[in-house]
Amino acid sequence: EKPKMGTMESLKFLMSSRYIRDLATLVVAYGISINLVEVTWKSKLKAQFPSPNEYSSFMGDFSTATGIATFTMMLVSQFIFDKYGWGVAAKITPSVLLLTGVGFFSLILFGDPLAPVIGKLGLTPLLAAVYVGALQNIFSKSAKYSLFDPCKEMAYIPLDEDTKVKGKAAIDVVCNPLGKSGGALIQQFMILTFGSLANSTPYLGGVLLVIVLAWLAAAKSLDTQFTALRREEELEKEMERAGAAKIPLVAAENEEGNGSVAPLNTEAGDFSISPSESSASYND
Repeated sequence: EKPKMGTMESLKFLMSSRYIRDLATLVVAYGISINLVEVTWKSKLKAQFPSPNEYSSFMGDFSTATGIATFTMMLVSQFIFDKYGWGVAAKITPSVLLLTGVGFFSLILFGDPLAPVIGKLGLTPLLAAVYVGALQNIFSKSAKYSLFDPCKEMAYIPLDEDTKVKGKAAIDVVCNPLGKSGGALIQQFMILTFGSLANSTPYLGGVLLVIVLAWLAAAKSLDTQFTALRREEELEKEMERAGAAKIPLVAAENEEGNGSVAPLNTEAGDFSISPSESSASYND
């Protein structure tokens, strides 16, 4: 059962463990990043499709594409874990957000200079931004369910039981709510400061860049620690298997002999013999 931990106690525990702190950074960064991207994208989506029918039709296609992408990533994720390991799998989600985020915010900020190039594709800068934002949301959500969530749960495996239980409790108390509400708080602050969401878009892009880079740094640090702990686990298991293998070997050696012989304690000058040897000498 998860221990009941208050907010201050959870914060102290998070600060006391680098491993749990890096894991908490992953959780918070994902929550804030998704919130920043999704709200900004939906504001552009409503501008492109002001009609409720067009908006609903697009969202229906978006949901279908998200389901297909998630199912496909579920099938591919096992290959990624087996072939490339935990570290690569943990970095895919922030990498997807970084690449698509740069494309999305670039189309919003530099739409006018890019208009002639985009026009050759039969798109407007706004529509192109909507499509890139949709791809960003589709791939980030599918990566979350197929890679991010499994990586987060796998990260607890090498920890001792006390750290594992307290770490999960601390992340549930502090990091999950902070990740969900952090993006909204940042957006509210930007809107109050710059007057509207459109005016604050460049700064939101900068905040997203900083958060994703911190996410990647935490994933890299956590990968190093995770790998070291797994190696320690494997060494302990090998030692246990080696110790278990010696027991039958010693038993077999005893069975092959004519009886167990008490070892001589030569260091203490004890040259006592076993009872069987004593009786043999008396009979002689």
